[in-house]
Parts: sequence; C-alpha cells; structure tokens
Amino acid sequence: MNINATLAASLDRQETPSPSDWEATFRQMVLFDLAADMELGFFLSYYRNFATPDIAKTLHTNAEIQQRPMKRSYDTAIVIYELIACGLDSDRGRPMVELLNRVHRNVPGSKDDFLYVLLTLLVVPIRWIQQHAWRQPTKAELVAASRFFTELGIRMSVTGMPATYEEAEAFFDSYEAAHVAPSPEGQQLMGATVQVFQDRLPKVLRPLAKRIISTMLDDGRLTDALGLPRSGRISRAALKTGLTMRNAITRRRPLKTKPHFIPGDAGSSLYPGGYSLDQIGPVNVPHSPAHAGNELP
Repeated sequence: MNINATLAASLDRQETPSPSDWEATFRQMVLFDLAADMELGFFLSYYRNFATPDIAKTLHTNAEIQQRPMKRSYDTAIVIYELIACGLDSDRGRPMVELLNRVHRNVPGSKDDFLYVLLTLLVVPIRWIQQHAWRQPTKAELVAASRFFTELGIRMSVTGMPATYEEAEAFFDSYEAAHVAPSPEGQQLMGATVQVFQDRLPKVLRPLAKRIISTMLDDGRLTDALGLPRSGRISRAALKTGLTMRNAITRRRPLKTKPHFIPGDAGSSLYPGGYSLDQIGPVNVPHSPAHAGNELP
C-alpha cells in the first residue's frame, strides 16, 4: 500500500468507527495518528492548572511539584497514557484509576475545580490539534475523546461532566474567564516545572524554554498569570513555520507502526530501565497493597 493510501485508510477508520469503539478510536488518535500533537497538548494542559490561584495554592501546599518536578510531570503523563493504552477497566487501568482517587481523596477544591482539571486534558490537546496538527480531528475522535474523559470522571466521582465536547469547551472557557489570575504559588510552580520542558529541548533552545512555552500557549492572560514572557511576532512566526514544515513532512510519511507509548517501557531519564505500577505517583501516597509490586510486562 502506498503512503497516501495508508494515511487515507487511517483517516477513514477514524471517521467511520462504531460509537461503541470509543476507546479504540481515542487510542488510535493518541498513540498513532495525532500522537506528537496530543503529547504537546497534554504538556500544555499540565501547565494550565498553575494559572488558577486556588488550584495553584493546593498544588503548592502539597509541595510534590517543587520537590520532585520531573517525577510529578512524567508520572502524570504515564497515568493518562496507561489509561488510554490499556483501557480504563483493564488490569493496568484499574490501578491507575485507584491511584488518581487516592491522590485526590483529601484534596481541597470545588466541584468545578476538579471538573476543570480533568477537562484541561480534553480541551487543551484538541484545540492544539485543531490549530496546529497535520490534520483536523474527526467528529468521531471528538466524541471518543469526550466519552473517554466522561468515563474517567465517573470513575473518579467527578460530577457535572459535560455531555458533549462542545459543552466541555463552554465550561472550560467560562471557568477560565472567572478564575485565571496571577498568583505567587502558580508562578513558583511554573518555574519549578520549566526544567522538565528544557530537558526535552536541544541544548541550543533550552535558554528559550519559557518563551517557547509562552508561544505555544498563545494566550496573554494565561502567560501573565504564569509569569512567562509574552510571545512576540517573530516567535509566533517561527512556531508556525516549524509546524507547517513538520506537517508537510508528516503527510508524506506512513503512519508509524509502533505506538507513541508502550506501557512499562523505558522512555525517559526518570525510568531508564522501565517502570512498575507501584513506582508511579507521589511518594507520600501509599499504593494499594493489592497492586504493590504489580510489574508491567
């Protein structure tokens, strides 16, 4: 099969799946078709929480991010990718849901705070894809992504989950309009986590990490709240040019046969030999004895 046919076949599958295959549809989107852009979107959603003073204060008081910024960042991503790759109710997914519930059990916050944090993982990556990816998300992908986070919210007892992606966007925008503001805690958290992004950049670009994040966020109110420099015309043009070139190359290549994430695999300096489920999560939150030592294949 030629390259174009491969891309066309993948897109066709993502446009016409059965509604009951929502987990598989979302998995294909995140791990194959739009993998690089979903990863960037998840990164940006992580930073976004620091721009809300109440959420930032809670995270700052916990001190996990300041003390172990690399572990907190990577573990957050691993939990989400484990759930997507393996399934919410799989043998590997259930311990991750249990971990999320233990971590958040005594965390202060309103119903809307918890809902917003969950919906950043839906809305922020989707919007990044709509603006910057090599193709637009399909309607079926939007439905599948929304269903995934609705089901995750149900398992975490998060109430008021939107019924559609459009409703999720409306809540997300309304919440940010009312809550995004500068805070010392939020800016300290942002400063602590910049190094995680720096480590993923070529050395020549590492001094520009804050400006690159600001350019990707592309929201003056948000970058002001996070204490980041405002992005300029040149940096925005550079990002657009770089992504345009990348997208042109992507369209001419076959989709990768290896998924973007392999559960338990070595994929970072934090876990160079791979990881087991009991290694994931804050060090001060004990894991369930039933899953301690649950080695990943």
